[in-house]
Amino acid sequence: MAIFFKLTTILSLTILLLLQACHSPMASSIDDILDHQEEDDMVEYVLDNPVPNSGSRSRFLGSSGVIKKGTRCNAMKYNVCNGVWANKGTSLLNCCKSHCRNVLGDKNNCGRCGNKCKFGERCCNGSCTNVLSNSNHCGKCDRKCKHGVGCQYGFCGYA
Repeated sequence: MAIFFKLTTILSLTILLLLQACHSPMASSIDDILDHQEEDDMVEYVLDNPVPNSGSRSRFLGSSGVIKKGTRCNAMKYNVCNGVWANKGTSLLNCCKSHCRNVLGDKNNCGRCGNKCKFGERCCNGSCTNVLSNSNHCGKCDRKCKHGVGCQYGFCGYA
């Protein structure tokens, strides 16, 4: 009977801790901060200066001057997205490990290929930025808290 009581107590505490972790402000903030793969797969970059279709480039660009996130590239052969500006200057595409990446906003290639942002950071304009406590980038890039209001756990005025 004592073993049953101990196991029930441990199981109850474990469930309670898991539920508390899932519903804490920190957990929901982290979920908001992390990029969602489903959304990322749909990203398209409209080139600021579309390259005329010719040869190998037509496979990637089509007639509209649009590159989808993750488009395969080869910096030596196709060079379709090395140093290419897109989305009215808000994206800078580079060929990182054979895929087009926005080095101004990609947390795995922030500012340059292979530069990974740490946990709790996002790539804001090419710099890894702590969005959990930065009042100019609170929870996500360019979300400013009101004057005098601090940023905690990615929320303005949390407490």
